[in-house]
Amino acid sequence: MTLRSSLLLRLRSALQRLFGVSGWQSMLLWSIVAGLLGTLATEGFRAALRGFEHLVLGPGDSLVAMARALPWWARIAFPAAGGLVAGGLLVLAKRVAVRSASSLVSIGTGGSIGREGSMVQLAALAASLLGRVFRFPVERLRLLVACGAAAGLTAAYNAPIAGAFFVAEIVLGSIVMESVGPILIAAVVANIVMRALPGYQPPYQMPVFPELHGAEIPLFALLGVLLGFAAAGFLRALQGSRALFARLLFALPWRLALGGLAMGLVSVPWPEVWGNGYSVVNAVLHTPWTWTLIAMVLAAKLVATLATAGSGAVGGVFTPALFFGCMVGALFGHAAQALWPHAVSAPSAYAVVGMGAFLAGATQAPLMAILMIFEMTLNYQVMLPLMLAGVIAYFVARSANAGSMYEITLRRREQQDEQLRLRALHIRDLVQPAQTVVGPEADREAMSRLFLQHPVKYLYVVDAQQRYLGVVPLSALGTAAAEVRAADLLSQAIAPITADTSLGEALQRFLEHLGERLPVIESTANPVLLGVAAKSALLTTYVRLSEV
Repeated sequence: MTLRSSLLLRLRSALQRLFGVSGWQSMLLWSIVAGLLGTLATEGFRAALRGFEHLVLGPGDSLVAMARALPWWARIAFPAAGGLVAGGLLVLAKRVAVRSASSLVSIGTGGSIGREGSMVQLAALAASLLGRVFRFPVERLRLLVACGAAAGLTAAYNAPIAGAFFVAEIVLGSIVMESVGPILIAAVVANIVMRALPGYQPPYQMPVFPELHGAEIPLFALLGVLLGFAAAGFLRALQGSRALFARLLFALPWRLALGGLAMGLVSVPWPEVWGNGYSVVNAVLHTPWTWTLIAMVLAAKLVATLATAGSGAVGGVFTPALFFGCMVGALFGHAAQALWPHAVSAPSAYAVVGMGAFLAGATQAPLMAILMIFEMTLNYQVMLPLMLAGVIAYFVARSANAGSMYEITLRRREQQDEQLRLRALHIRDLVQPAQTVVGPEADREAMSRLFLQHPVKYLYVVDAQQRYLGVVPLSALGTAAAEVRAADLLSQAIAPITADTSLGEALQRFLEHLGERLPVIESTANPVLLGVAAKSALLTTYVRLSEV
């Protein structure tokens, strides 16, 4: 350990003694620092992105406005060139800072992806550096990184509660106070600091949510079903797009350039596909759009996002998911109004709920999605339809087995499925063929031959119907007469276990038996010998269960 590391460790310990706090309690204090650093990292990326956009594209309130001011050829050229440069940066190095620079170039030249991915990565990196400087243990370092990630998402979306639960649901995979407490504090600090910075404004300007009538609730349930299938379809399309680009024989920079070119071609008639879609979502929520315009922009944005994200551009699809949910929800609202013009709310109400429901299905984190939309609206009226549609969309998307936007969620679900499978196992699933079996009439020579061939202490004796009768101990055979038969030496020293015995019960039997194998029979009423269960196989299963 270096002198510098030793001094930092002493400093951390001295601070804990000075304030009289334990290690876990001190995490609440460190989470404040992580929240501050995460916010500054997020705002730094936001400022750098804003400066890059104005430098390359010129003045404008949003990427969509900048795209509209460009000639048609520039709408094609900038995304393609940006993809080429971003791909080149990815080839040069794999570090987070360089990946963030690649993301900045992709987004700043119109890429149809969200910026929240790099913001969260940089915020988590800042917290990670803090933990490494002060030599945090691995478990607490992981929690500190989670605090940074929550701060990054909070700063990006102005939703501290949802930011905390995003990390708890998706990154940590559990909601326990020892973890959620520091994460919540980091998110709150991030929100306070972000609001205090000059030029702050929330990404989405939510409309006032109307008071609903009971008859309208089934429509939101139907919307949840629709958005669950839509989220599953989007995830499958995204997987297919990535697979398609991966099969191309081009180098990574040229694949990103091709994705940018495709997005640029789409943007010639539809500049609304540029960027993450904040301005378009706000326009749909506050101004009347025809259903045909919504449908065409939705289709164009889908193609642009699949081209950008599928080609390998670094960025998030969290914001595009909110975009798609808004547009599909608005279309559903237009259809509902066409059928019942005086009985349903405005399309904007369905658009708001659609944002949360699509996000719940795509991320497989319904609690986070519900809280995020609630924090954005700060209107309790939205909770009932939002919870209904969000939970339904989550289960529909999960039933469709389309996965999640986040690989960590997929890995955790596979681990959970494996745990359930292993816990449901019975000893029947571990049965191996028994090679040391004799009949009651087996003579001394036959039994001796089996003992010589297999390093065992017992032979299993079965009758003509393969029913278990008992065992012949090796110790008994050694002193037996030459004309002895297996039936003469039969012992009940080893009680068999039944095939439906649980693994826990079987382990207890092995602890009492102290041997490597136990005979397995079908049942007490039907004691047909199925084979043997080995202690090593049982312990291996338990190890796998603890690892997942």
